[in-house]
Amino acid sequence: MSRGNLPIPPIIVSAAIAIMLCLHSGTAAAAVKPEFPANVVMVGVPIAAYFIAGSKDDDEGQGQLLRSVAAGVVAHALLSVAFNYTSWGERPNGSGHAFPSGHVTLVTSGAAFLQDRYGWRYGLPAYAAVLYVADVRVETGHHSWRDVIGAVALGWGVSKFFVTPQNATHIAPVIGPHFLGFRWERSF
Repeated sequence: MSRGNLPIPPIIVSAAIAIMLCLHSGTAAAAVKPEFPANVVMVGVPIAAYFIAGSKDDDEGQGQLLRSVAAGVVAHALLSVAFNYTSWGERPNGSGHAFPSGHVTLVTSGAAFLQDRYGWRYGLPAYAAVLYVADVRVETGHHSWRDVIGAVALGWGVSKFFVTPQNATHIAPVIGPHFLGFRWERSF
């Protein structure tokens, strides 16, 4: 394969997106709030996961990531509305829609995809990013630990429903003395 056919490395794409977000925010570098880097990481992990799947020519994985993230966002919205008028819906800073954390749900969707699809070599650094985002959300008073733990469980659970390990489905021809068919195997 020639060098010209290689995809753009995910780290370059993530850095470019972070720079664009910085320029768009209008926030001076010296006055960056702690939420801003966490917000970049929150969207950076799923975007990086998409580009990692693309760099592996894994179209099926890209589709699974998109379905998993979309389902996680919808599930988060439904749960957030359901819990908003309960004590679980109140944030430590007094506003509503606390449980579960949408930021942590989104970053966990990307991390869980990487771990489920490509293994712990990809998942472990992504889960470190989840821990960082969760810590920032708690430390800034946007959520309690209950909210972020619920969000991790939500993102992780949705991923288990939509994401399979790479090359987990096998279809093979079967030829017997009195039959001809296919065998389908699925790994969970």
